[in-house]
Amino acid sequence: MSFRRLAPADEQPARFAFSEGNRKLVDRWIAKYPPGRQRSAVIAALWIGQEQEGWVTQRMIEEVARILDMPVMRVLEVATFYTMFNLVPVGEHLVQVCTTTPCWLRGSDEVVAACRKHIEPRPNVVSADGKFSWTEVECLGACVNAPMMQIGKDYYEDLDGAATERILEALRRGETPNPGPQDGRHSSEPAGGALTLTDPKLYEGGYSHPANSGVSDDDAKRPTAAGSERAAPVQKPPGAAS
Repeated sequence: MSFRRLAPADEQPARFAFSEGNRKLVDRWIAKYPPGRQRSAVIAALWIGQEQEGWVTQRMIEEVARILDMPVMRVLEVATFYTMFNLVPVGEHLVQVCTTTPCWLRGSDEVVAACRKHIEPRPNVVSADGKFSWTEVECLGACVNAPMMQIGKDYYEDLDGAATERILEALRRGETPNPGPQDGRHSSEPAGGALTLTDPKLYEGGYSHPANSGVSDDDAKRPTAAGSERAAPVQKPPGAAS
């Protein structure tokens, strides 16, 4: 199990407050739950705070606890349990590199090496220019496009070292690289293109629909010989010899 704790006191901000718009959003989440169940909004409140600040701070936890009338320890338990909550400062772009088995087998070490070279040698440390931080994460659910990384809300897939470097350099210049596969393939189809359903007749009306084949509806529904052979056997009365 991973051991997660808040950032040291010297990295913690002195105060936290939700912006006016975000406080209204927290209140809308609280209103989704029956009276006395407002604590159910704790994950949503922490997420809204993280979207505002980039990470979950001690003061944020205390404010969420105050709003939801919860012990601070209970909010801390939630924040430290879910790895989607960043407990240390992050850069403008948080790069999450998947290093679970499928991505590792497909070369995630190259992606990690590019992050060490272009961001910071150590994970969870903000780069000198404040633009980036990176971390290793478990499966992000894009195994068919391994190796991959998530930056913000975008997935960058089918990576190698060179592609990762191009993406990071573009972000540093203020550009927004196109997310998705980086090797030219479309979505998650096989490398080199589709291998099934490639007959053009499927898409050009080359095959006749049964309604136009001259076969009656009754004939179309009549069991075939193979279907008759698979018919269920006649049930025998209880006690009958097998």
